[in-house]
Amino acid sequence: MVRELDVNRLRVLMEVAHAASIAEAARSLSFTPSALSQQISKLETEVGTRLLERRPTGVTLTPVGSILVEHAERVIGELRQARAAVDAAMGAQPQRLALGSFATAAQVLVPTALAALQRRHAGAELSLVDIEPPGGYGLVTAGDLDMLITHRYPGVAPTPHPGLDRQPLLDDPLRLVLPADHRLAGGAARRRVSLDRLDDETWISGAPGIPNRICLETLARQAGVEPRVAYESADYQVILALVGAGLGAALVPEAVLAGADRSRVSVHALRGPTPAREISIVHRRRPTALVRELTAFLRTAAGDLGGKAPPGSGVELRYRV
Repeated sequence: MVRELDVNRLRVLMEVAHAASIAEAARSLSFTPSALSQQISKLETEVGTRLLERRPTGVTLTPVGSILVEHAERVIGELRQARAAVDAAMGAQPQRLALGSFATAAQVLVPTALAALQRRHAGAELSLVDIEPPGGYGLVTAGDLDMLITHRYPGVAPTPHPGLDRQPLLDDPLRLVLPADHRLAGGAARRRVSLDRLDDETWISGAPGIPNRICLETLARQAGVEPRVAYESADYQVILALVGAGLGAALVPEAVLAGADRSRVSVHALRGPTPAREISIVHRRRPTALVRELTAFLRTAAGDLGGKAPPGSGVELRYRV
């Protein structure tokens, strides 16, 4: 039975889990990989079971390891907040904000918001890291990130986030993108298209289990269609290039299309209720002043995309198609 756990070893386990690699975590913590492995081994002895599975490509958590990391993130996060509160009381708290964001938001929302915050607080240390959903929640819990911009597609289960606030920022409509010479690209069909008209279509999407692939399969299933995905990519620019080359159809968020070259594709709204990926902000329940200010700047940036905030939710992008 576990009676007491070493906090420093919990932090080591957490860092290894976040990096998915003992070598990467060792570099981050300025330790040798062998020293970190020894700390993990001692923690496994304390717990009485294996916490990591070591593989040639890195490490993964065992079920017990996952449980322990969830608790470690909360413990380390509370300790870091305690340190920050003490520093603030002593007038010695530096102004720092670490933001995580997925690629599209980092391109269309983050630059103007961060620039506005930097102008307001010239001495603040601001940073940005790329994080693809559903990752990043644990980093906010642990205090490695102050804020996270994430998304959720239709059909994707929500990520549990105990101890964190998740606020909708905007609703990003999904559009059907077809090759410019597709049979549905012209005439009256150009306005809206039902997925059941694409039963024999070749599709371009992410790999199985990726949020946009789950979304495609969910919407297609609702329309009674079994999508045949022949081309897989996690990069929407690659997806648009493949569609433009006439290789298939894709579902693409409107924010991705905002600055894209549409000369070789035909963009359509889907018939029926418009599906959208929800873009949200995640932070701890006691946000700093910088987090609150950046949230306000991000909402302004979302509104500047041409949206309008419906009651009780984020901004919904509204475009002519």
